[in-house]
Amino acid sequence: MTAKLGIIGAGAWGTALAQAAARAGTPVTLWAFEPELVDAINQTRENPLYLKGVTLDAKIRATGEAADLADAGAWLVVTPAQHMRSSLAGFAAHLRPGTPVALCSKGIERGSLKLMSEVLAETLPAAIPAVLSGPSFAADVARGLPTAVTLACSDRMAGEKLISMIGSASFRPYLADDLVGAEIGGSVKNVLAIAAGIVEGRALGRSAHAALIARGFAEMTRLAVAMGAQRETLAGLCGLGDLVLTCSSPQSRNMSCGLALGRGEALADILAARNSVTEGVASAPAVFELAARHGVDMPICEAVAAIISGASSVDTAISGLLARPFTSESD
Repeated sequence: MTAKLGIIGAGAWGTALAQAAARAGTPVTLWAFEPELVDAINQTRENPLYLKGVTLDAKIRATGEAADLADAGAWLVVTPAQHMRSSLAGFAAHLRPGTPVALCSKGIERGSLKLMSEVLAETLPAAIPAVLSGPSFAADVARGLPTAVTLACSDRMAGEKLISMIGSASFRPYLADDLVGAEIGGSVKNVLAIAAGIVEGRALGRSAHAALIARGFAEMTRLAVAMGAQRETLAGLCGLGDLVLTCSSPQSRNMSCGLALGRGEALADILAARNSVTEGVASAPAVFELAARHGVDMPICEAVAAIISGASSVDTAISGLLARPFTSESD
């Protein structure tokens, strides 16, 4: 009998991953916070709150009970990064020791400045940790469009098990062992995507957009390497690949947030109009603080953090970046 996959979080991405796993032949138990969403998924085969228009596979069963994930062979956790600790704590009693748990949310915990894998180690120490990250829009994955991602896991057998449960011709996970690199790539690209949106919203041109991606990639790589990651990881799907996608389409919540900021909209109004989390908004201050802790210069991320906190206007932040001294590209 095929092992069941448990997924915690039935937002757009969690639901898309459930669809990908079902397409790979894996039965899925999808945990949702909202009782009405559980009923809707089970009765109508659709997620009307976060992924309208996609008919969900019959192998997906929604639940609101944490205990229903106890017999799953592996878990994917897709709750927002800033709620990861409390979410994992709520499922701790139902995890079997040695179960692979793949973290699918991209962010750094504010306050503690801990990566999601560190939060996992503190809340579910019996889990085998993994990180799923890469250039992947939920709508593309849900509809079966070709997508490739990184699955980072230091336990090769556990990583291969996860890939067998979610991988298919249209959803292709590539195995890696660098969890820190995968997490930093996924977290920092959200902050840089806000910056890319601001560039677009202020009509600064395609040249500026390309420069921002390249210099942002340098910032991302500096921080990851300072934290012990492999430079090669950042040049892969979970670093450069995800950065290019997220900075290039307003389909990205982070880029669309920056686009609105660049056009002069207030951050509070932008966020109030959304029913899903814009991870880069919470991650920007944490990334800036983490960079300072490790002595890493990240001027673009610092500028985004200043805009998010209200310490700087968009125009002042742009002027500050353009006034920086000329330096070597390798610095």
